[in-house]
Amino acid sequence: MEKQPVGSILKRFEELQDPRTGNAKAHIFLEIRIIAILGVICGAEGWSDVELFGKNKKDWLKTFLKLPKGIPSHDTFGRVFAKIQPEEFQKRFIKWVRAIETLTAGQVIAVDGKNLRRSHDRESGKAAIYMVSAWATQNQLVLGQTKVADKSNEITAIPELLRLLDITGCIVTIDAIGTQTEIAETIVAGGADYLLAVKENQGRLYEDIHCLFEVDVAHGLEKAQHSYAQTVNKGHGRLEIRECWVTENEAYLALVRKHQNWKGLRSIVRIVSQRQIGEKVETQTRYFISSLPAHAQTILKAKRSHWKIENQVHWVLDLAFREDESRVRKGHSAENLAVLRHIALNLLKQEKTAKGGIHAKRLQAGWNNDYLLAILKS
Repeated sequence: MEKQPVGSILKRFEELQDPRTGNAKAHIFLEIRIIAILGVICGAEGWSDVELFGKNKKDWLKTFLKLPKGIPSHDTFGRVFAKIQPEEFQKRFIKWVRAIETLTAGQVIAVDGKNLRRSHDRESGKAAIYMVSAWATQNQLVLGQTKVADKSNEITAIPELLRLLDITGCIVTIDAIGTQTEIAETIVAGGADYLLAVKENQGRLYEDIHCLFEVDVAHGLEKAQHSYAQTVNKGHGRLEIRECWVTENEAYLALVRKHQNWKGLRSIVRIVSQRQIGEKVETQTRYFISSLPAHAQTILKAKRSHWKIENQVHWVLDLAFREDESRVRKGHSAENLAVLRHIALNLLKQEKTAKGGIHAKRLQAGWNNDYLLAILKS
């Protein structure tokens, strides 16, 4: 099909089943996906944009695509991506990520969900979809994603996603909704460690950990041996101090295990964050359970890394890709377009020759065919 190689990504997606039948196969299925990926890299936000990209790049695209019927229409792109089975698309995505990158041992994999706000369809009673993603904070890659099932929540989606990923030797961090015994067991079974947040709506678990730590603090932290670490950050008139206490004290752990069996539980954590801006001081105390040993510096670093999924994925998707403004919603289109954005984000993150952020790289890709091809080959 190709007149020149265009990257390992295409080989990984070749096996994806064509949802079309009969006369609907006027355009080559793989070429539809190639144009869509390239279009999203260059700034396309919907199928009309992808068609416009294709028409403006037709002569260049023909140097490595056949295009027997020219550039597909936006309706064709829409119909195809509405029918592609998202579970299969996501599995191919995960296989591609595994093929291009080996995860660094000990790095943090942050798991978090994001609502695609305008993917709802009131006329058909379709709610906005919610996607759970996993982000390798050091490798800077989206490792995979899955849609939260209708009338369900992240609690069921997270273990499904984790079972698909290779998380061996990594530290998985999840906000409080992921603090579930099944999720902890899934992480340990995958050969990884966990750091799970505990909040007040988790009843006895929160109460027990809060009481243990605060009684100990009142006695000068003499009740149990702790590991301690602190970080101080200054800048732009702001002072941030984070303190972390971690203990493996068996009496503490026994109380936590009393009500639920936490697989691999090894330590419990208290982190106090203080932020000062001018005369205003805000203090927040948070608690965690973990399968990691009591090494406060490692745990404090892992906790801070978790929020990279907000800054480097969700924020970028909203600001650079305008994901929250997307009105693509027919069939599986919204879910599959979200995967296309993740593909584009990964490719742009892995391309290191150009300076600037994601927005600048997308502009350069649209202007410079050689650079666009270099991104696809990365």
